[in-house]
Amino acid sequence: MIINYKEVDIQREEQVVLYNVNLQIHEGEFVYLTGVVGSGKTSLLKTIYGELDITTGSADVLGRDMLTLRRRQVPKLRRELGIVFQDFRLLTDRNVRQNLDFVLQATGWTDRTARANRISEVLQTVGLADKLEVMPYELSGGEQQRICIARAILNKPKLILADEATGNQDAESGRQTTKILHDLSKEGTAVIMATHNTLLLEQFPGTVYECRDHRLLCVSAPASQPLSANQVIGEEETAREEETFEGKATEEGEATGEGATQAAEAAAKTAASEGAASQQETPDDIPVATILPSSNEQ
Repeated sequence: MIINYKEVDIQREEQVVLYNVNLQIHEGEFVYLTGVVGSGKTSLLKTIYGELDITTGSADVLGRDMLTLRRRQVPKLRRELGIVFQDFRLLTDRNVRQNLDFVLQATGWTDRTARANRISEVLQTVGLADKLEVMPYELSGGEQQRICIARAILNKPKLILADEATGNQDAESGRQTTKILHDLSKEGTAVIMATHNTLLLEQFPGTVYECRDHRLLCVSAPASQPLSANQVIGEEETAREEETFEGKATEEGEATGEGATQAAEAAAKTAASEGAASQQETPDDIPVATILPSSNEQ
């Protein structure tokens, strides 16, 4: 198992943004992380690569206990991860080859020929083999993001974290970026992709989690991958919430309808006594909006 979180609270600046997170991710799994801005997606990813500490529950990432992991051990963990940021974070004073070579040297690759071969391999994977000597500013946004993916897979990670990787791209560039990540998952690399683009969920199937109301809920999984026990519990809780909401809506609707009926009858009697029965108000005249409660769900 790549990630195993049980009953983890995700905190940001001493404020809990996600309560009781249960998350299990296996090799080759493609996972979407959805939710509104500020719902906790990025904070959750930061706990995975050691940017935010975990102090509750149990959390295992690539065989490491994240509750006891020391600061000096974090760089080694990150060498086994691939991280794709929305804002690229390329070195603007170096070309593509130099950007990638910098990472390889920083992570212990000493053989120049081996580094050159690996750079060629990853650029081939993302379809940019001809951009070796090009500067970042000469690339489109979509191409820069693909270079970021190439950088993320240099050390053949078991896990890739993509934080809004398609956020600054047009529809086609976003599709290309997601396809590359999806193909990598088919080769055995687990991928977690935070996104707002719901169209991608239909084109490239995966497990879908949603950060909502300070909780992480599994809302769907591929047919070939049955829900785990904690995912089933999450869905059952969501279903119970929906049933409760619908029940309250029905009760409130019935109560409002009864009150409206009584008001209409009183109005009819008053109108009749005044000889104006033709103008009486009936329940059918009452707008639907006054009967059904409005939904404020985000």
